Amino acid sequence: MKVLFLSTSMGMGGADQQLLSGARELRARGHDVLIVSLTPLGPMGLEAQGLGISTESLEMARGVPDPRGLLRLVRLTRAWRPDVVHSHMVHANLMARALRLLTPIPVLVSTIHNIYEGGPLLMAGYRLSNRLVDHMTIISEAAADRFVRDRIVPRELLRVIPNGVDADEFRKVPADARAALRGTLGVEREFVWLAVGRFEPAKDYPNMLHAFATLHAQQPRTALLLVGRGSLQGDTEALTRSLGLADAVRFLGVRRDVPALMSAADGYVMSSAWEGMPMVLLEAAAAGLPIVSTAVGGNREVVADEESGFLVPPRDSDALACGMARLSALSAPELRAMGERGRERVRTRYGLARVADRWEALYLEMLARKGAAAATPARLPSVADHPDDVESATGGRS
Repeated sequence: MKVLFLSTSMGMGGADQQLLSGARELRARGHDVLIVSLTPLGPMGLEAQGLGISTESLEMARGVPDPRGLLRLVRLTRAWRPDVVHSHMVHANLMARALRLLTPIPVLVSTIHNIYEGGPLLMAGYRLSNRLVDHMTIISEAAADRFVRDRIVPRELLRVIPNGVDADEFRKVPADARAALRGTLGVEREFVWLAVGRFEPAKDYPNMLHAFATLHAQQPRTALLLVGRGSLQGDTEALTRSLGLADAVRFLGVRRDVPALMSAADGYVMSSAWEGMPMVLLEAAAAGLPIVSTAVGGNREVVADEESGFLVPPRDSDALACGMARLSALSAPELRAMGERGRERVRTRYGLARVADRWEALYLEMLARKGAAAATPARLPSVADHPDDVESATGGRS
């Protein structure tokens, strides 16, 4: 089977990471995979190329409609002739529907990755073009309820397939990594909290920092490690200084050793105002970290309240601080037991192979329904084959 993954981006977001993980799993099962990003390739796109996965960019500017990108995509699709086009995130989902008006696509599947994907115009785009897609998937029950309730996608067109994670990856961290990293970061004796994510409004870092300020006043031997980047990083750093937390909060930037950092932490904290189903929450649970999280979107499905962590209301820094204080007051055996319950929950419900099974089954179901046969492999055309389309071809991980 030939699967073309169309993504709004291949940067460092959870949706980008999930797409890459799914592409790797399907390729390992013998399927031909092509990844196409609307926007220039970021960390996940470059990682895909480094793994030998055919990956292209339409070189579209973020947030700027460009019909030339659609024409490039038409040429790529006609040349590669996929059995399935699987689009991810709202802009790619709408682009894939426009693509279907211009070239035959045996099966078109689209995935919604958040509980809120955009404003009224984009949601109207979904409503007006739902007839062009064979099926849609969405990553959490909470998100599905919202899209059906608001009549954006009809229930019969929608299937919940959650994000998946390779839990075994988080068991491969060397035994000495924890002590080494804590020593490097100067947090050998502190209770260490970790948060990984983009500095953007959805993640609500002000909520986290105000909660941590309250906690730190009560428990000075605590530290907070923040991993990621984003448009609000400068504001977040300024707030950290204004709260007097500069010595307790570490901004670590984008890291390639997140599993090791998770092994070095004692608890994971998420302060999001809204979510779909964040990959990093699955990863934290897979790493055996007990979690304190806001009860939004799919977070409520990943974290079993009072069992693998504590859930608190969003935009309530006092409640978040209380949850963090409760968790950090647990004994070491209690923390380990809580983390192990979370790890088992992820292993049984959100294993990557299980999720890939469901994607694969959906593709085959839709192909059978359409009476379509799998195409034979063909040489992948590169954007470099059409130098008039772009100034240069693309090269070679919220």
